Amino acid sequence: MEEILSQVKAYSEEITSFTATDADSLEQFRIRFLGVKGIVKAMMGEMKNVPVDQKKEFGQTMNGFKQLAEEKFTTEKERIDLMGGGSSEQIDFTLPGTPMPTGSRHPVTLMRNRIVEIFQRLSFTVAEGPEIEDDWHNFTALNLDENHPARDMQDTFYLSTDPAILLRTHTSNVQIREMEKQQLPIRIICPGRVYRNETISARSHCFFHQVEGLYIDENVSFADLKQTLYFFVREMFGEDVKVRFRPSYFPFTEPSAEMDISCQLCKGDGCAVCKRTGWLEILGCGMVHPNVLKNCGIDPEKYTGFAFGMGVERPALLKYGITDIRLFSENDVRFLEQFSGV
Repeated sequence: MEEILSQVKAYSEEITSFTATDADSLEQFRIRFLGVKGIVKAMMGEMKNVPVDQKKEFGQTMNGFKQLAEEKFTTEKERIDLMGGGSSEQIDFTLPGTPMPTGSRHPVTLMRNRIVEIFQRLSFTVAEGPEIEDDWHNFTALNLDENHPARDMQDTFYLSTDPAILLRTHTSNVQIREMEKQQLPIRIICPGRVYRNETISARSHCFFHQVEGLYIDENVSFADLKQTLYFFVREMFGEDVKVRFRPSYFPFTEPSAEMDISCQLCKGDGCAVCKRTGWLEILGCGMVHPNVLKNCGIDPEKYTGFAFGMGVERPALLKYGITDIRLFSENDVRFLEQFSGV
């Protein structure tokens, strides 16, 4: 054993004094000491010749020897890398660094955050819920029974193993879950991704993003709804935006309306995006239907409320002058990097 330890000491001194001149000399060092047939492995193999009562001491010595070789290799490799691999053309550390590309938020995320920020100034709080939902929270509690024709308006992705489970078609499921808690009053904004089995085109996609709002308290009126939405569109699109409400139908609100704004791309003159009308539908809204309140255990004789919902992509199209909704999901860096300064 004394002869082996003497060899280890000599090799340790050689390792300590070693300085790599380039990547090739460093590789030769690695092969000599740390390779499959290297010195470290060979010395470790001498363990079988060491007396049993000395194996522990010998093992500790060999572990230290191996660690010394590995640390020396790591240190020298870092030094050689800084020198440019040991080539004659070394790095000039006085040169400017290589610029890193600037990341950016996705335009849909930017728009979502902007919408939420506006409503938070009106004391709305953010509420979120599951994207995989059951039929009750997505349809039935919203006054759409099993055979309700309004279900046909939303071509839904169902789970083949359980038709009662689906990908939510709107974020109204979050409203139901919040109403079921019966912690009144409720003033929430519900952003999230939704899914519908639609043909992908410049104007539609099989998934998109929504922001829905809900306000329930005593004596809430349609006038409160209109003033809330007037504030939103003016903050989002400017004071000169024109607004109109059109009567509509939604099974979960009564009365119901759709709100249009003057097209921000053509300024109301008419273009392909607004179908030459000068108007763009921006959201649907209405007073919460009494049946919805009852389904959630809320007394419709005491409480009233309003709800509204909008897609996030459409305001983003208007805000940033984008004409094809598919650009949002293609992950083309050339498109996305335009928003790094937004």
